[in-house]
Amino acid sequence: MHKRKSVYLAIVIIVITIVIGTIYVIGQQSLRIGANSPQIQIAEDAAVALNNGTNPVSFANNKVDMGESLSPFIIIYDKSGKVVSGDGYLNNKIPSVPFGVLQNSVGKDYSFVTWQPQSNVRIASVSVSAENYFVFSGRSLKEVEKQEQSQLQFAEFGWALSVIVVIFGVIVDKKMHKERVGKNKDD
Repeated sequence: MHKRKSVYLAIVIIVITIVIGTIYVIGQQSLRIGANSPQIQIAEDAAVALNNGTNPVSFANNKVDMGESLSPFIIIYDKSGKVVSGDGYLNNKIPSVPFGVLQNSVGKDYSFVTWQPQSNVRIASVSVSAENYFVFSGRSLKEVEKQEQSQLQFAEFGWALSVIVVIFGVIVDKKMHKERVGKNKDD
């Protein structure tokens, strides 16, 4: 009987782990995929404007330091992957993304990737292929990653609390069982 309860306890803890883990992954993926939303709109709108004859230089309105700012930025590349214009800067220059990141958007509405141009900078980025250009838009993942970390802490707390409650329940059940057995012996 004792062995069977141990198996049931292990199964319950495994199920709790799977459920809490699944909840965490769903939330984390929702946060990460949602981090692409502004860039999708920015890149697609810019591609339409470029296809309608807008000068690529017109997209260099601001200077967004992608290592410090949470603001979205845009970079226009020619079809060979060379920077044409943009407002996304890193170390005071417009960086080049790997050409494959840009090429991956050909034949699709858009392509998204997490880009890490240097060790302390992670960018949620989207690329769109226009007729004569590639449009690349991105923004820092700093806040999203903080939210993911907070969500992980809540998941860990929920898991630990659930396991403690189950173990406490097993201990109480065992004690009540012993008391029932003791009562029956007295009768």
